[in-house]
Amino acid sequence: MAELAELEDPKARAVNERHGDDHGVNLGKLRAIAKRLKTRPELAGELWATGDTAARLLAILICRPKAFEGDELDAMLREARTPKVHDWLVNYVAKKNPHSEELRVAWSADPDPVVASAGWALTTERVARKPEGLDLPGLLDDIEAQMSDAPDRLQWAMNHCLAQIGIEHAEHRARALDIGERLGVLKDYPTPPNCTSPFAPVWITEMVRRQAEVGP
Repeated sequence: MAELAELEDPKARAVNERHGDDHGVNLGKLRAIAKRLKTRPELAGELWATGDTAARLLAILICRPKAFEGDELDAMLREARTPKVHDWLVNYVAKKNPHSEELRVAWSADPDPVVASAGWALTTERVARKPEGLDLPGLLDDIEAQMSDAPDRLQWAMNHCLAQIGIEHAEHRARALDIGERLGVLKDYPTPPNCTSPFAPVWITEMVRRQAEVGP
């Protein structure tokens, strides 16, 4: 904790706080600490228990993702508090956990939109990597009905899923593009030069173009 405190940068904190994250530690330096520590499940548990955002990010990097029970991950997600801890917990731990599918189903149906966004993130992962058994038309129905009015975090996750369906599944691409155009979600999102817009029709079209360039 003392080492993390020494890495605290007020300028970094100011930037992070604009995104809802209450820490000022450079993530590259945080990863360097994790690389030095390697996998340390017990220390990870102690760091998580502090409730400190930087400590929890480090905990995620040094934990053993496959070791958690589903109810443990559910409790951790609900107390994650900040967007970065939430995102890392889903992407670095939940996606690698043997209970990811049951969590995906439960979280997607949760009334808390932040928890539901984690379910949609896991669904997007399955759309890309293991779509067998997923009801893709049903997912598009849900996105079409709910995405426009969804809170920010949930809307972003649904939009990512919409784009992923359009990118990965040619048979559903036309409908995904149509839903994106009609709903207009993130159409005016400020996008830096050389970055792809998160507006689903632009995102889908650009990624399909790149895949065609690379070839099979």
